[in-house]
Order: sequence, then C-alpha cells, then structure tokens
Amino acid sequence: MKWMAYFLLACFSPIIIAAQTVLKYKRSNALDLALHTIIQDAKLDGNFFVAEKDSEQVSFTVIDCTGKRPVIGAVNAGNFIYPASVYKMYVAMEILKQVSEHKYSLYKQYIVPSPNDVDKAKEIENDPRPLLHAGDTVTINYLLDLMITRSDNAAANCLIDIAGRKNINTTIHNNGWNGSEVTRKFLSRKFEDPGYDTIRGTETCALHAADFMYRILNNQLINPFVSMQLKALLGRQLDVSKLSAGLPGNAMFYHKTGWWSYYTHDVGIVEDGKIKYIIALFTPVKEECVLPLMKYVSEHVYELIKKRHQ
Repeated sequence: MKWMAYFLLACFSPIIIAAQTVLKYKRSNALDLALHTIIQDAKLDGNFFVAEKDSEQVSFTVIDCTGKRPVIGAVNAGNFIYPASVYKMYVAMEILKQVSEHKYSLYKQYIVPSPNDVDKAKEIENDPRPLLHAGDTVTINYLLDLMITRSDNAAANCLIDIAGRKNINTTIHNNGWNGSEVTRKFLSRKFEDPGYDTIRGTETCALHAADFMYRILNNQLINPFVSMQLKALLGRQLDVSKLSAGLPGNAMFYHKTGWWSYYTHDVGIVEDGKIKYIIALFTPVKEECVLPLMKYVSEHVYELIKKRHQ
C-alpha cells in the first residue's frame, strides 16, 4: 500500500520543504467523492491496457487553494505512472536551483551534442523556433523555454546532462517525492549513458506532481526565484489541447503536459480571480481518445471548486 503512505503523508502530516516551511493539506471526503464521480462519468475509472504493465489506472489529484487552508482530494493519488514529458518540470526545477546557487547563468552558452538532438518534428507544429541540431550554440534559458513551452525532447536531454541526474534526484528526495526519480533521457536506451541504459523507466504520481505545483504557487519550490521563473515558463505552455480546453477564457493555467503512446497527462495551477486550485491528471489513454474526456474533467473540476466557495 505504498500509495496510501504517500496519501496519508500529504493529507494528515506536515510536509517539510527546503525553506523549512510546514505545509498541511486538509483531507475532504466530500471532495474525494466528487472527484471520483467526475472520473467515473468521464469513463476514466477502472483499468486500462498498456503494453508495459498489462493494466494501468489514472492518477488524479486536486488541491483546492481558494480558501484559507488547502484542501486535497484525489483518485489513485499515489499510483505511479509513466509521466511522459511532465517530468521535464523536475529537470527545470534542478536547473533553476543551480542557477539560483550561482553555479552558472541562465545565459550561459551551451553547444548541443549528439545524440541529444533527437527531435525530427516539432511537438507544437506552429512554433516558429527551429529544431535543435548537434553543434547549435544556445543558452540555458533558451533550452528551458523550449523544454517547457514546446516540450522539446532535445532541449530536455541537454538540460538533464547539465543538471545531472544524481543532482535532480537528490532534490526530488529532499522534497519527499521518492519514486519520482528522473532515470532516463528522451532517447533510445542504446544511446544512454553507462548505468542508465538498463535502469527502470521514469515514473511519478499525481500526488507528487500536485505538491510540486502547490509549492510553485506559494513561491516555496526551493526558493522564490525558482518558483517564479518556473511559473513564468509554465504560463507560456503552447499545448492547450488537454485540461486547458475545459477552462473559461479568463482563467490562467500554468501547466506542463505530456503524451506518448498510451499516456496523456496535464498538471498545473488554475487561477481565475478568487478561484485557485491545483489539478494533476495522469491517464493511460492515447491522446486522440482522451482529449474530450480531459476537457470534461477540467470543466467539471472548475465548476466544483467554484461551487465550493459560493
């Protein structure tokens, strides 16, 4: 019952973060029930076939931040699942942490090496920025922007090398997100560094992803510099096909999406006037099938949070 341990930690015990600030989430059975109903009505409950595991379930967490105290609800909060490009946000965290520690500047130049230049097509077709190629000279800041806003895999590979997987995972552990370690780059195992060519695939869960976003919202992800820089990047997300589709036009969504094979995900912060909440939805469903379902979930979570505070 590993997921239960994580869920109880988030709902009933203080979480100590790097800034020594204590955060407490209040558990709401009513919110749990409402979220279960939304997932059931969207036909996202139950087991889904995926080649790697035979069956998989969604991982879903919402943190209502509109009131004085954050309230958490979830469906399979601690179910670990392949996060696709969502785990690029953990990489960005470590890069910005190292920048804040003056290890290098956002404007340090970097030469893209092979085989990191894996992308053959843009994840967002209408983005005018060219694909990265081996030998290109770019800044750390440019790589961060490409990795978060366009979900560029070549940029992610470069930033994983710059940050160092051991450093990324030390920071992940320091934040209590054990199990969400960054183990792989976005390339074939035959091109991986020694020691990473046989390692398990990267996984995360909605609870960890939601807690990550909650700390950004409160400028407590490492420090205010890291939080605000990453929030600015997440606010420029170019993929608006998933949970964004279910939000009203005046809502601001700071988020990171991910999709690959059977997996389609979206994680972020919704702000619309007094309404403020975190939503993390990981689904083992192909993108072309799940997009209308994600829109449905997003619409109904927004209305749920709104009604909770009327």
